[in-house]
Amino acid sequence: MRPDRTSGASLLCLACCFAAAASSPAEQGAIVLREFIYDDAPFPSCHASTIEEADGSLVAAWFGGTHERHPDVGIWVARKTDGEWSKPEQVATGVTDDERFPTWNPVLFKPSEGPLLLFYKVGPTPRDWWGMLTESSDGGRTWSEPRRLPDGVIGPVKNKPIELPGGVLMSPSSTEDQGWMVHFERSPDLGKTWEAMTPVNDPEQIRAIQPSLLVHPDGRLQAVGRTRASGVFQVWSDDGGRTWGKMALTGLPNPSSGTDAVTLDDGRHVLVYNHDAEDRSPLNVAVSDDGVHWRAALVLEDDPEHPAGYSYPAVIQTDDGLVHVTYTWRRERIKHVVLDPDRLDGPPIRDGQWPDGAGGSE
Repeated sequence: MRPDRTSGASLLCLACCFAAAASSPAEQGAIVLREFIYDDAPFPSCHASTIEEADGSLVAAWFGGTHERHPDVGIWVARKTDGEWSKPEQVATGVTDDERFPTWNPVLFKPSEGPLLLFYKVGPTPRDWWGMLTESSDGGRTWSEPRRLPDGVIGPVKNKPIELPGGVLMSPSSTEDQGWMVHFERSPDLGKTWEAMTPVNDPEQIRAIQPSLLVHPDGRLQAVGRTRASGVFQVWSDDGGRTWGKMALTGLPNPSSGTDAVTLDDGRHVLVYNHDAEDRSPLNVAVSDDGVHWRAALVLEDDPEHPAGYSYPAVIQTDDGLVHVTYTWRRERIKHVVLDPDRLDGPPIRDGQWPDGAGGSE
């Protein structure tokens, strides 16, 4: 539940100040704020951001270093308090007893009770990485000694878990060592013990990874995410994620790039993804009432000439009701955009085609 909307009102009153920076009427309605989390950092490349709300602040994390897969890549964190982002701080590396490996794909999650959790991966490649977990009891200011997750457990591979009744964490995960396969992991005790479930797709039919979890009013769960070359997938569960139906395609294109999605307090679902079959531009926001029929709400970025593109979004709704998106901006910086969900809407997306002019662009 998100009962406190007070701080949201104060942010929304700033919308008119930022509207001048938007380039279309659609953006002027939906975008409250856009900014870079940092301008300067002690690393040239970054990727795979995550964002969460904890102790009245926003906390963001990403991996940064010389370049993806380089051993010097570590996990960096920044906090936004009183309107200002702190300087990025490295909170985890891939240093082991006798070697240093790159780190990957941090995921922040704050359960209803307990510390802020930061999951991440360590290893030379996604085919042979392993899951790690560190915790913060002070809203991301300090972190515990990281611990390795049990063998066979990756943790949330890119996108946030959800909390089921009784405090059970449902973690969306995937593996790449025997083909791209999606699976889910349950923890009843905030990540201390885990139950890993069997994959829900046949990689010979749909190669899929990096799911996000959506929650429907009737209790069903829906996972959506990235495929190798088939666009955005979906798969459904009627029993709290213990068993899943057959994976299918949504009809939305995607260039084999990370996506994220969230269920809003009003029951709608927001999907952030690259609506293109080949390039990581544009970066789009779609909204749906049922998780099946999607509407073209917003174009966050659209610059097909830049080779690095705009990718790997993370999306949450904070206690004030606003929607926050972070994403990789040209592999150089992490961008943060705040959206008013009441203004997120648009025309239907039909046959995988983004409607002309829908959602504006930057």
